Amino acid sequence: MNVRLFVQILVWETVLERKNYSHVEAKPAATVLLARDSDDGIEVFMVKRHHKIDFASGAMVFPGGKVDEADADPALRAWCTGADDLNDFDFALQIAAVRETFEECGVLLARARGDKNLVGAKRLLELENWAEKLHGGEATILEFVEAENLELALDELAYFAHWITPPLIPKRFDTHFYLVGAPADQIAVHDGSESVDSTWSKPEDVVKAANADQVKLVFATRLNLLKLGSFDDVPAAVAATRKATVVTVQPKLESLVDGVRTLRIPMDAGYGSDIFEITDKPAM
Repeated sequence: MNVRLFVQILVWETVLERKNYSHVEAKPAATVLLARDSDDGIEVFMVKRHHKIDFASGAMVFPGGKVDEADADPALRAWCTGADDLNDFDFALQIAAVRETFEECGVLLARARGDKNLVGAKRLLELENWAEKLHGGEATILEFVEAENLELALDELAYFAHWITPPLIPKRFDTHFYLVGAPADQIAVHDGSESVDSTWSKPEDVVKAANADQVKLVFATRLNLLKLGSFDDVPAAVAATRKATVVTVQPKLESLVDGVRTLRIPMDAGYGSDIFEITDKPAM
């Protein structure tokens, strides 16, 4: 057994010795796979979590975060496109996805009220101070769109995946992943607080870097990178995602076999298998 695998198994053995956290409610969260096409295939925007963040510290992740109470404000429905068929829970999740993308990487999935096009670079510069206000709790997303006469473009989001943190870890999230084609006239950047670096990378390159211990990934991020990388381009990925049925994934730790510990997920979740070797440390 190589040293890397041995260390990973020890980490998971430590997790197994802890008490069960099934009594801890998984907090609703939304995250966005912001994707674009390049000459070499699909690229996805990722940020590196600050090392002092208490969940997935130092890991490369997609922009996102917890649902805020203000994201569920029913008055927001009048300021959105694509919200008519959403129940209240899914509506709040998608509002959170748009808000967190704006806060964390400066990309705004919104249109001037009545316009067909997403806001462009010039308009975005006029709005960027709102990202800090939203992040700091100085304003709500409703106050933002009302003040700037914007419609949040929920119709741009394609529901990509749903993962729930298993009860082995005390900090649990009920995370919904959304895929969206990056607006051509906007530039994504990391916020410098929760995230300290960012990159546009091919999904398979990020996975290779993690395999070489050059970056840190958590299991859900790894599998969603591989899933995204299976598509030829962003339009194909979005079209297939809109047609697919999302199956909830809550990984289950399997027993140690031949020196390797594995995780089991539903076969019909769309990741090509139901058993995966542990190659990443659990997010603490």
